[in-house]
Amino acid sequence: MQNTENVRHTGEKQHTERRTSAETTREIVIMAMFTALTYVFTWLINIRLPLPGTGGLIHLGNVPLFIAAMLFGKKTGAVSGAFGMGLFDLTSGWALWSPFTFVIVGLMGFEVGLFAEKKPIRNQFLNDLVSLIIALGIKVGGYYVAEGIITGNWLAPVGSIPGNVVQVGVASIVVLALAPFLRRALRRSPLSAEMAHAAVKE
Repeated sequence: MQNTENVRHTGEKQHTERRTSAETTREIVIMAMFTALTYVFTWLINIRLPLPGTGGLIHLGNVPLFIAAMLFGKKTGAVSGAFGMGLFDLTSGWALWSPFTFVIVGLMGFEVGLFAEKKPIRNQFLNDLVSLIIALGIKVGGYYVAEGIITGNWLAPVGSIPGNVVQVGVASIVVLALAPFLRRALRRSPLSAEMAHAAVKE
């Protein structure tokens, strides 16, 4: 009887370990995918606006970043943002900005993902909207401080604010339009029960 019980416990433990390993692998793959998407969208889809300061670069890297955070939570959002955009800066002539981007955009992804997980506002659309407004604040405030530190000029960064607002604003419109459809699609997939958590619930 004791041997049978030991075998059963051993089998359950091995099954749990295999499931945990599979979930960890899947999580890493999704993080890597969204990190790559964030990098590519920042690299390929960008427009340089004739604005003072450094805020004249408009890109769509925030779109996969926000989607990652809303669908898969704060960890995926933080990693995708920090590494996706941080690597873009490092490899695209903005290396001086890379450490700041790593922190600022990583924090943006973490915050949006935290809202998706905790859902402090019951209405899904309003919850998403507020999280994106806060992310905009992090972006504007973070890059204002970063540019002030880099240039030693605390007036010049004001010229970067319009570009940062447009950048996050455009991404927010796209993401708010796509999020309901993506959530429904994710709920129907095998990922929903294992990785989406509360972020998928509406």
